[in-house]
Amino acid sequence: MREGTAALLQADPEIEVVGLAADGAEAVALAERRRPDVVLLDLEMPRMNGLDACAALRDRLPEVEVIMLTVSAREDDLWAALRVGAAGYLLKDMPPRELVDAVCEAGRGEPRIAPAMAGRILDEMKDDDPLGSLTDREREVLALLADGLRNREIAERLVISEPTVKTHVRHVLEKLRFRNRAEAAAFAARHMTS
Repeated sequence: MREGTAALLQADPEIEVVGLAADGAEAVALAERRRPDVVLLDLEMPRMNGLDACAALRDRLPEVEVIMLTVSAREDDLWAALRVGAAGYLLKDMPPRELVDAVCEAGRGEPRIAPAMAGRILDEMKDDDPLGSLTDREREVLALLADGLRNREIAERLVISEPTVKTHVRHVLEKLRFRNRAEAAAFAARHMTS
């Protein structure tokens, strides 16, 4: 599976596979040496499971986007991955092109959650007025995140710079206590309209 996934990804001109690891501990050590933009981890790995490897990577290499690529469609696994800082959660049965697209998007800071799992996040995130702390502009940015727009597209739509969009996204994540864009977008899809 590991070699097949690497071959699939390497075939895309935007992606360079810089290493393969047989277990979580090796993945963390390899990432520390190679400094990739994106790391794909399985939940079930020998020596160090995917959750522990993700937590270690988020601690040691916070700039690296970690995506869980797994067969587990269990809600508790999804939440556990998001809590340790996974930027995305994908299921191994997804179409190959979608996996390639998801890795490219993660490399641009735009990770995603498997559609089959996103609804579960929406059902869990409830609050009386969770959006009350956001400015009008932050609400606009959050609504466009829910529509699946990338930073560049949000900037064009709102006629602001891409760095300004990144700042607004960071503020939204901080104020709503989300770890990543995927959580915020899933929440917004449930709680607001663009």
